[in-house]
Amino acid sequence: MTTSLRLEEISTTNIDVAIGLKVRPDQDHLVAPVVKSLAEAYVYPDIAWPRLILDGDRPVGFLMAFLDIDFAGDGTGTDIRSGLWRLNIAAGEQGRGYGRFAVETVAAEIRRRGGTRLTTTWHPGADGPEGFYLGLGFRPTGETSGDQTVGELELR
Repeated sequence: MTTSLRLEEISTTNIDVAIGLKVRPDQDHLVAPVVKSLAEAYVYPDIAWPRLILDGDRPVGFLMAFLDIDFAGDGTGTDIRSGLWRLNIAAGEQGRGYGRFAVETVAAEIRRRGGTRLTTTWHPGADGPEGFYLGLGFRPTGETSGDQTVGELELR
């Protein structure tokens, strides 16, 4: 991994690049395309945090975090969650530390906002990203979201 990694807000100058990022064909069923994430960010502007991942000026991936959602849904604020909603690392860029960088950057943003845990979901199975997330310290919560495993990373 290089030291020139950074995130960039999605804008009129980079939206086409972001939409053009594709995971490997065998991973298409594991993560929604960037265009769907950007549509969701438009619909949920108060919680979505979409970013292009750059290595220098080279786009290598896309992430979208969700920030401060009340999962209890009852207005009590007893289950506020933030986490990684989507992570798309470009097909030719995987295995170079960009996913780890993305998770660490989202964790830093959540900490900055006073959060103490990072939530995400993944498709279980040998072809999914479970090993990646477990290797970063995520632990399954026992919950599911559709057919996905819900995992949390405690932020210290």
